[in-house]
Amino acid sequence: MDDLIKGLVDVVLGGGHDGDRDRGNREEEEHSRNVPSGSSWAEVVSGDHDNDDQERRNNRWNRQAVHGGYEENEGRRRHDFNQNNWNSEEKKEEDNDGWETVGKEPSRRRHKVQKDQWLGYKRPPSEQQFSDEVDIGGSLEPSDEELANFKQACGKLWELDLNRLIPGKDYEIDCGEGKKVYQKEDMAGGSLFSWLSEDVFRKPTFSRFCSLLDNYNPNQSCKEVFTAEEKQEQAAFIEEICRTAPIKFLHKYLSSKNIVSRNYPDFKRTMTSLWFDLYGRGGTSGCSSAFEHVFVGEIKQHGDQEVSGFHNWLQFYLEEAKGNVDYQGYIFPRRHGQIPDSNTQLLTIQFEWNGILKSVSSTFIGVSPEFEIALYTLCFFLGEEDNHLQLGPYPVNIKCYRLGDRIGSVFPIAEC
Repeated sequence: MDDLIKGLVDVVLGGGHDGDRDRGNREEEEHSRNVPSGSSWAEVVSGDHDNDDQERRNNRWNRQAVHGGYEENEGRRRHDFNQNNWNSEEKKEEDNDGWETVGKEPSRRRHKVQKDQWLGYKRPPSEQQFSDEVDIGGSLEPSDEELANFKQACGKLWELDLNRLIPGKDYEIDCGEGKKVYQKEDMAGGSLFSWLSEDVFRKPTFSRFCSLLDNYNPNQSCKEVFTAEEKQEQAAFIEEICRTAPIKFLHKYLSSKNIVSRNYPDFKRTMTSLWFDLYGRGGTSGCSSAFEHVFVGEIKQHGDQEVSGFHNWLQFYLEEAKGNVDYQGYIFPRRHGQIPDSNTQLLTIQFEWNGILKSVSSTFIGVSPEFEIALYTLCFFLGEEDNHLQLGPYPVNIKCYRLGDRIGSVFPIAEC
């Protein structure tokens, strides 16, 4: 069956044809443990760019729109957290320190999301303030062994993730009960995240990452049009992460192999283009990007609605806090591996997003945005479709689908 499905999948790059098929949308097929391979696959990604000047209102959406046609919303949904964007059951309180309490009542403390700092990202580029450049000496220089084996370099990125959170200190998760992919029962009595330290959103790369998440319409068939402000947010995010150890190491590694320019500003532009340039998916041009698919998530509208992408824990936390995500339990590990607990930082899970099931997904927990960007970029440039790695204590396969010179999809799969 696998061979038959693979034979049907014909990725056409740059053609923009509606009938093409996209292997980059097949994570459920490749990821499932207990359903037949080839049970889910989607429309193709084309290489068409579109600079249509349609109004940005098409990118504003709400939960009702996901199920029955997207409603136009003239107001900006830019983390202002007004009551209309939250479920009526949710708690909502305001402090005097620029924080707002959101989400359902958790077991230990209330979900808090800082908003003042994000609003500052709307200021002109000349008024943006960035972190100091990290300097940890020679550890940013790739060794001969790492240059000879990119998998060792990937392991080095885990060591260089200085912003990775500590379970129990910075956050706590409740994995609930385990299940097989095909099981429909909700095996989690509550949220995945019990609490997250308010200090997390003071971290510059974390907060700049979060400020990007509401720039997208999750409807995969809807064209994206970025405002000048949103393009500035993208460039500022890249600037911020390029001051961190994982991205500096990534640059030194790729430039030593003449894959990217040794000039750091040129490298930043390459990173911005790689992650944020729009391309077509599912027969619609200019509707998707690597960042949107991998980190934000998309909803496919062809046939039965289906969640694709959405492999980031910060997006999961924020959407869970807003009541848009219903965590339904973890997927049993492969080969009877270790059962996940509150200290696990690589999870395979099942959840609903806006009422639409994601039967199997995987995500790192607590890692920094710069680590994921660096890891996935390195696998894209130097890896294969399957990249079996050892990241700290975790054996993992980084699945990477290429669409010519673009990232179609990339995500982790726990190996045990």
